[in-house]
Amino acid sequence: MASGDQALEELVGEWVDFPDLAERWGIPVTRVHNMVNEGRLLAARIGETRRRAVPALFVGEQGPLESLRGTISVLGDAGYSEEQAIRWLYTEDDSLPGRPVDALREGRKTEIRRRAQALAW
Repeated sequence: MASGDQALEELVGEWVDFPDLAERWGIPVTRVHNMVNEGRLLAARIGETRRRAVPALFVGEQGPLESLRGTISVLGDAGYSEEQAIRWLYTEDDSLPGRPVDALREGRKTEIRRRAQALAW
């Protein structure tokens, strides 16, 4: 495992595997894969088996965190890979204060997307 991968794993802390998400949401696991491919969720390869998993804070009771999709799109437009986007969303920002992912969960998506758009410049 690359040290950057391990650092990302530790930065996020709690992850949810694709089969567990599928069971929680009552959908086929292929639908979880589609959500990642469609940019509704971000995932990374973690653990010794390199399984794909989703950061737990990206997950709601019925599906992906509502405000995540547009933010993923903006970060992608700024040239961020999935792993880079996860790292950005989980990294403390003193000017917020806190982490962008927490601000998204609090309903502050406009502020976070503005900050993400600024990354492209």
